[in-house]
Amino acid sequence: MPTANLLLHPVRLRILRTLLGAGELTTAQLRDRMPDVPAASMYRHVAALAQADIIEVVHERPVRGTVERSYRVRQEQALVDEDARTTMTKDDHRNAFTVFTGALMSDFERYLAREDTEPAQEGVLYRQGAVWVTAEEFAALVEELEAVVARHTRTEPGDGRTRHIISLVLHPDKAAGTEMS
Repeated sequence: MPTANLLLHPVRLRILRTLLGAGELTTAQLRDRMPDVPAASMYRHVAALAQADIIEVVHERPVRGTVERSYRVRQEQALVDEDARTTMTKDDHRNAFTVFTGALMSDFERYLAREDTEPAQEGVLYRQGAVWVTAEEFAALVEELEAVVARHTRTEPGDGRTRHIISLVLHPDKAAGTEMS
């Protein structure tokens, strides 16, 4: 499995978020969608993700003396797995969460910057909820949430579908106490 450092680099995270649910894109198409990333950086980060088997080459075609590749995310590889998370320090988690929330805010800002956005009509939702669960219930909840998201990531663009980004953060609220009598 890839390391958190590999996955949670700001540019690589943006590449993954751009590819997620987009089907397949060439590096040129990624550059069109991320014009602030210099070409050399884009190619370097795409190569790192491909070498780590996080993205895969779907098609290759010759274009003006070079080979143009189309990539897609291997979603089962694009995760910081449990083993990697357990070896991360608190500072590693803090940095990873900062990158994650920064990318989330950047995505939302790009959405709001468009003239044609209608957040209320387009189902924009951000909310928090609290649940009291045992360790076993929590594990079952996480498994259920991951299964729901995974089931819907198998759909393809088209047929009136609009791409939605689902971001999930789970953490204990120790300030609230750990048990109720």
